Amino acid sequence: MAVSEHGVQSPPATTAGQTSRPAITSWPTADVLRRRLLLGADVVAVLCATMATGTASGSALERAAATAIVTLCAAGFAKTLGLYDRDHQSMRHTTAEEVPALLSWTLLVVAVAVIATRIVGGGEPSVLTLSTLVVALLGGSIGLRAAARAAWRRSTPPERTVIVGTGPLERGVRRKLELFPDMHLEVVAVVETTAASDAEGLLASIEETAGGQVQRIVIASTAIDEWLIRELVPACRARGTKLGMVPPARGMFGTAVRLDHIAELPVLQYNTWHVSRSTAVAKRAIDILVAAIGLLLASPLLATVALAIRLDSRGPAIFRQSRGGREGKPFTLLKFRTMVRGSEERVGEVVDVAALATPVFKLHDDPRVTRVGRLLRKTSLDELPQLWNVLRGDMSLVGPRPEQLDLVARYDAEARAVRLVVRPGLTGPMQVYGRGRLDFEERLAVEREYVENLSLGRDARLLALSFAAVIRGTGAY
Repeated sequence: MAVSEHGVQSPPATTAGQTSRPAITSWPTADVLRRRLLLGADVVAVLCATMATGTASGSALERAAATAIVTLCAAGFAKTLGLYDRDHQSMRHTTAEEVPALLSWTLLVVAVAVIATRIVGGGEPSVLTLSTLVVALLGGSIGLRAAARAAWRRSTPPERTVIVGTGPLERGVRRKLELFPDMHLEVVAVVETTAASDAEGLLASIEETAGGQVQRIVIASTAIDEWLIRELVPACRARGTKLGMVPPARGMFGTAVRLDHIAELPVLQYNTWHVSRSTAVAKRAIDILVAAIGLLLASPLLATVALAIRLDSRGPAIFRQSRGGREGKPFTLLKFRTMVRGSEERVGEVVDVAALATPVFKLHDDPRVTRVGRLLRKTSLDELPQLWNVLRGDMSLVGPRPEQLDLVARYDAEARAVRLVVRPGLTGPMQVYGRGRLDFEERLAVEREYVENLSLGRDARLLALSFAAVIRGTGAY
């Protein structure tokens, strides 16, 4: 076997018409198992929700017939919406990300439940029953799907993954694998370059370097040839190997880009327009509604947390600090106090703000944090008073997190164009894509992607992901 000048071993060329290996006609066992677990989760969610709410009335036979119709339709709707296939198609897909699709699925299933109940002569469910069914089905499907994915990760080994390429792109892929272990991937080898005589030679060399068959290949190289990708796609399909690529020109693709097709011609469309007025108005209306309801429902919890803070250490329960809002305008941010009294005067003991390489700092083990404060930070309960900031209009439910004024003063033009162009958020992309583990450049990158593609659907997705991030508690300190 020859070794190319780029360090990749290439096997002897195959003869014309020779087939390297038989085509694979089914998905790998692990992917099949995940799809079946998700199907089982949906079926259990439908059965539990319909039985718990008593949606199907009438005789036992009528109830069984209605439940069977609803369950079969539910599975069909989920398949049509891609709720069983998205994990296979993406490197990372979580339950929280599919909440909008699950809401559509829930409404379709409830509609079928009403029709099925009428067909079998079981009467018409009341509005209260249907409302309860929506909540039970949506909540049950989210919880059971999350449990199914967790069980799948525990019962199957990580996907054997090879990264093709070295340098910044390869390090970027490794960094994402470090931040998101739920991708369930294991890098078994790194191939220095994509140079090879042909796609079959490259794949054979990859498998030899990895010491066996690989399940996923990620190309992360700035030197990639169009012909090689064209050959790799069918070759990987024949092997059942998943193939992904980090664009070699990241600036060309950016975060405001969308891939369209005009017939067979791919066209990159860049989002260069402003958020529509209707979207802005709807976003603000949702902020007001959710913040008002949240403050009302959370009032007993707010009082309990405030009491715990006062009993744990001296000082007020609420901490006030000036932060930079939209266009850098200062506002007073509210949060539960998690540090000892006078912590702002002691900041010089833990960090030299003037000497920071980037305008951000987050200490993993800050000695100023109190015992109750550590729990509040871990659970993000310290941020609840900011619902008042949202209600006032200083903040939004979703957006870039606001920073202290002395750090905002150090922003360059790029940071200002990203972090100060919209209202800061109670939660945002930083909270769901790494939290305190992100450095400033990583934080700016995920926030730029949010700002350039702002939409109500994206806000709903980030809110759902925020709940999952709070439950995990990773990066919260």
